[in-house]
Amino acid sequence: MKRGYLVIALFVMSMNSLYQYSWNVFEPMIASGLHTTAVYVEIAFTLFTVFSTTFQGLGGYFADRDGPARIGVISALLSAFGFIGGSFSNSIYEFYAVWSIGSIGEGILYGIATNLAVKWYSDIRGLAVGIVSLGFGLGSSIANVFLVHAPNFRLPMMIIGLIELVLMPLMLYFARYPKVNLSGERPRRNLASPAFWILYISFVFGSIPLLVISSSFGYIGSHLPLYEFSILVSLFPLLSGISRPILGWISDRIGRSAAVMLIDAFIIAGSAFLSLRQYVLAIVLIGFFGGSMISLYFAYIGDVFGTRFSTANNGVFYTGKSISGFIGSTVFALMFSYDVTISYIFVLISAIAGLSFLIASRGAVRKSSAMQ
Repeated sequence: MKRGYLVIALFVMSMNSLYQYSWNVFEPMIASGLHTTAVYVEIAFTLFTVFSTTFQGLGGYFADRDGPARIGVISALLSAFGFIGGSFSNSIYEFYAVWSIGSIGEGILYGIATNLAVKWYSDIRGLAVGIVSLGFGLGSSIANVFLVHAPNFRLPMMIIGLIELVLMPLMLYFARYPKVNLSGERPRRNLASPAFWILYISFVFGSIPLLVISSSFGYIGSHLPLYEFSILVSLFPLLSGISRPILGWISDRIGRSAAVMLIDAFIIAGSAFLSLRQYVLAIVLIGFFGGSMISLYFAYIGDVFGTRFSTANNGVFYTGKSISGFIGSTVFALMFSYDVTISYIFVLISAIAGLSFLIASRGAVRKSSAMQ
């Protein structure tokens, strides 16, 4: 039955990916269809990161306490509402409202799907989380091939919403967490640990390059030929997806901390190529290595702080994505409109800061692990 839970989690994560990794395709269509500008549409991506991350911890509390089925079904309905409601929006403000509600469901589902792997597969946690997280790139990679040819955002969002409405509640109804072999302190105890917060800051800075590409490549690459843009916008989530089980497997062998450091180093390289306008190399490196960052951090938090309350722990940790999302979408868009070079240098500095704080966390993590 463990494999069945992995299949449920993989499907849920594939649908979740459309909120983030199909955004670059939806963004220009939304701006055109709702007669607004890229900066206003970027606010919707910021709202997505804020609501998805803020509510993941709350949803994780109920999932850890009562099991993932009930809160999972409710979250699936909210996620479907985001797409269906978005397809009927007549103004950017209406879109903000329905997209924010859908983002709540997406965030909670992300935590449930990831922790089906974290809790059930303690022996190969990196690989299992990587397989589930594969869906977060694979789903959009497949969808984007069709979405780039859509005349507007309304019909695709309606189709996606109806698929979610029919399939996801049914699948999540059967989701379960294990009831034995779980350990770890409650989130409030972990929040008092310096290790948690140093890792949190590392995660915030390290995620910025990924979220810049996720939210803003629609206008970063607007000058590229259509065929090249179409390839890159589909290649980005594909690389993000296929890297996750690969790097997860590697992390099971070399250690989670070493694996995340390796990822950060390559993201720095990708950010450097972005500052040099080498978009293909930037997409390949940031997409491949950045995609696995969140899943490996979640596995790392499970290693350090235990799995009994891992959905809630990861939910609190995931709020860092809302900070990264705001910086990587709205703030970056404003910087980009002011000076492209400065905006790219800022992305590079953020990547370097992410690795620096990760290195600084190692002593605190060893101390925290010894106390578990």
